[in-house]
Amino acid sequence: MYTIYAFCKMVDSAVDEPVPGSHPLEEVRKWRQEVTATYQGHPTQPVTISLGAHLRMFDIPESLLQELITGVEMDLTINRFATFSDLYPYCYRVASVVGLICLKIFQTQSPAAEDYAINLGLAFQLTNILRDLKGDAEQNRIYLPLEDLRRFGYSEEALLHQQPSSALNELVKYECERARTYYQKAQQILQALPPGDQKSLVVAEIMRGVYSRILQQLEDHDYQVFGPRIRVAPMQRLVIAANIWIRSFLSHPLAPSV
Repeated sequence: MYTIYAFCKMVDSAVDEPVPGSHPLEEVRKWRQEVTATYQGHPTQPVTISLGAHLRMFDIPESLLQELITGVEMDLTINRFATFSDLYPYCYRVASVVGLICLKIFQTQSPAAEDYAINLGLAFQLTNILRDLKGDAEQNRIYLPLEDLRRFGYSEEALLHQQPSSALNELVKYECERARTYYQKAQQILQALPPGDQKSLVVAEIMRGVYSRILQQLEDHDYQVFGPRIRVAPMQRLVIAANIWIRSFLSHPLAPSV
């Protein structure tokens, strides 16, 4: 998991936090080549040398890693999404695909676990988009579907200039409800999985608990997205993790944390 996280972080940083003088598109191309070389048994970077051993052990397909890179690459060429249908592939690639990779490590058995990972990844990414509206606006990025902005009468310019309004509140409330729908779908799928798979997904459920709390805090703050970035305090994260961990060992179905 440390290696997967490190790989994802390094690819993402090549685009979002490029080294001065670097060319992000070229860096992405190099990571694609490095992934292919790793699957051919010739990794050259410390993270991919570590990754290579895990890829063989857990049978992680190259297509998933390449799909992840495709998602990260979209940040270089796309900063607006006309519809949710346009946004969906981006969310799938940068979040759901990571979940599908993790399933290989968790070694779930039921094919339905893939639906769980896909829905949970979408929920995570939608939560991130809402939490990061301010930071993204500062970089001229709008990840909320433009059709939704029009629906609630809130303009791109108002978002880029971080202008609060009742229209923005209604827009964010709508997007929170969409994210919560995906959390609920993931929860329903989880409850139908075999007990062994439920226990294998404890780490994912802890993340669900933390990200659900982020969404809850956004709702509790009346959808104010231009203030300080919402975070879950370390003690809260510990409590969420402990509760979910204990429930898993008591062999009860994992219930929502919020």
